[in-house]
Amino acid sequence: MGNAELHSIHIHPVKAFRGQSPREAVVEPWGLAGDRRWVLVDTGGKVVTQRQEPRLALATAELLPGGGVRLSAPGHEPVSVPEPEPTVTTTLEIFGDKVEAVVADDTAHAWCSTYLGADVRLVHMDDPATRRPVDPDFARPGETVSFADGYPLLVTTLTSLDSLNGLIAQGDHPDEGPLPMNRFRPNVVIAGTAAWAEDDWSRIAIGEVTFRVTKMCGRCVVTTTDQGTARRGKEPLRTLGRHRRFGSDLAFGQNLVPESPGTVRVGDRVRILE
Repeated sequence: MGNAELHSIHIHPVKAFRGQSPREAVVEPWGLAGDRRWVLVDTGGKVVTQRQEPRLALATAELLPGGGVRLSAPGHEPVSVPEPEPTVTTTLEIFGDKVEAVVADDTAHAWCSTYLGADVRLVHMDDPATRRPVDPDFARPGETVSFADGYPLLVTTLTSLDSLNGLIAQGDHPDEGPLPMNRFRPNVVIAGTAAWAEDDWSRIAIGEVTFRVTKMCGRCVVTTTDQGTARRGKEPLRTLGRHRRFGSDLAFGQNLVPESPGTVRVGDRVRILE
């Protein structure tokens, strides 16, 4: 592990949209600054992601100064959405959690609804310190998360992806591989480890920022969605089901909770603390 380093950083300002890959990012208690603070909801208050709408893979969200986002997609004029004032709020449901969020303006509503051909609203998490707790089975008191699936950050490794792609090449759908890392939508990607070494980590440091490794990340249908075309296939779930099944989870990557604030940068040394 002496050569392990941070290979890349990924921030998705709007959950399920294509994101950004900056050279550095501020680590906040609930995740990387700007990551998954926005999400789409339907008329019933349910979160809309690539699980329901794979075309979201083709839409891009870029952070703007002041907390807003710029939305763009093929065939649609870009739109800039300011961070909304907390005057109009709604309660949404995400993975069983009820979360209060602030509703974006009508321009965002029109743009997102037109793109998907469905009535959806863009909403913003104004106060991630209080809105949504991390799963209490894996959290410490007071730990919170953004609109990520369940934990502040997701880490993956290049060598594990290489190993997985090797297994896909030997499986029933070799033509679907090799898969790129964006299928797994991580926050931080590490180079220089042994394949699947992350299964045994309990605490790590990226640069000077420390993280608790909470649990393996169980994967869903989003990983079968080509992030460049929005088409779905069988992989990697078919191969994960054969080789990476842990109870009910088909695992790739590990969930992280920050133990300290700070900034992580591409090229930072990664140390395994426990």
